[in-house]
Amino acid sequence: MLRTVNYLITKAKQSFQVKKPWDDVIIFVLNLLIAIPIFIIVHQNTKNPNWYFNIDRVLLFVFILLIIQLILRVLRTIIIICIVLYIIALAFGSFYGRYGFSSITEDYRYMIYSMSDSPNPQDLILSKLLPFPNKSKIINAIEYDNRRVRDFALKATTKHFKKVNGYYKYRTIIQCFAVFKEINSRWNYVSDPKGRDYIATASESLLYLSGDCDDHSVLMAACIKSIGGTARLIHTGGHMYPEILIGNSIDLEPINYLIKKVLFVPESKRKLIHYHIDERGQVWLNLDYTAMYPGGPFMSEEILGALTLD
Repeated sequence: MLRTVNYLITKAKQSFQVKKPWDDVIIFVLNLLIAIPIFIIVHQNTKNPNWYFNIDRVLLFVFILLIIQLILRVLRTIIIICIVLYIIALAFGSFYGRYGFSSITEDYRYMIYSMSDSPNPQDLILSKLLPFPNKSKIINAIEYDNRRVRDFALKATTKHFKKVNGYYKYRTIIQCFAVFKEINSRWNYVSDPKGRDYIATASESLLYLSGDCDDHSVLMAACIKSIGGTARLIHTGGHMYPEILIGNSIDLEPINYLIKKVLFVPESKRKLIHYHIDERGQVWLNLDYTAMYPGGPFMSEEILGALTLD
């Protein structure tokens, strides 16, 4: 009886074995398929020391590759089962809208592009900032629930980037970028009355899409908030500009890719993405009227105050 059981086990192992040299080829391919998503996860959740030529990321990938290669060689006799389980896991994730085949492709594309095109961060510690000037007037001027303001924002989302598909997670941010494009492409800078700091309401600025930096910031913030985005205003020495919350450092890679390879390709060509990181690790992109793409260069680096619209 025992000999029969051993014989059946041996036959089962042999049936799952792959003959040489195909077993080595399959192991290597499977190694790559497993190593890529693991590397992406580790890459996104570990601090990047920013070594020259991204050598640290290369070494990390090689290390993961070697570890998985050793594990797969141990599992050589059941390599077919490993392949089937891997494909089933990815198919399950794809079917139920979780991490699947498309997610691996997108994350890998974002990561590779980000490694070759690094944004330009600026740390921003909110606890050290000063009180925001004219805070109550500005909050009242940000009429995000005004029908004309929301209608303008909705029209912008139907005019720009409506046909961009495959980025459901960042749909609201893409729509906010559409608002940015509509406002900044039409904005006409006009100074305040001499000797007076005039703050126009969002609905007032819509009439001619004109005004100074305060008016632009108010309108941008109102439109972004009216369609579900999160904006804030930054006050500097003699200047004010809006920023949009895109998430955390993990979200920065896909947003960087979206801006430079999908949404604002000519405007951002060979240019950096500028952003601030607050004390909670949240990433805010510059939306100043001087910027031709989200994350354009800061007009002023000196930061005196920040007003976040909850």
